[in-house]
Amino acid sequence: MKRTPCEYVMWNGLPVIRKEIAESMITNFGLNQKEAAEKLGVTPAAICQYLSHKRGNAKIDDQELIKEINLSTERILNNTDTNVIEETCRICKIFGAKGVFPSACNSCPSEK
Repeated sequence: MKRTPCEYVMWNGLPVIRKEIAESMITNFGLNQKEAAEKLGVTPAAICQYLSHKRGNAKIDDQELIKEINLSTERILNNTDTNVIEETCRICKIFGAKGVFPSACNSCPSEK
């Protein structure tokens, strides 16, 4: 059976996005794994799996994407009129537009 774009993103894309944001929180903003887990709404075990490349193991090398991930991380941490869901969707759309995901989902409203 063929997978829908949303199914692909749920199983493959979301872990990559969460991993990248978690790594940014820990590496660039000095949070520990427990703090990162609380900010992202996941368990500390999930953060451990992201960091050990057991989940979301795709490597993001595009500097523009890394810049956007760091921006989202900063927004989440500073809570400047944003939340984790909004920033995750924003990054997902950027990943889709850049071709990181093999199929894009059209169900999300477009950026204004």
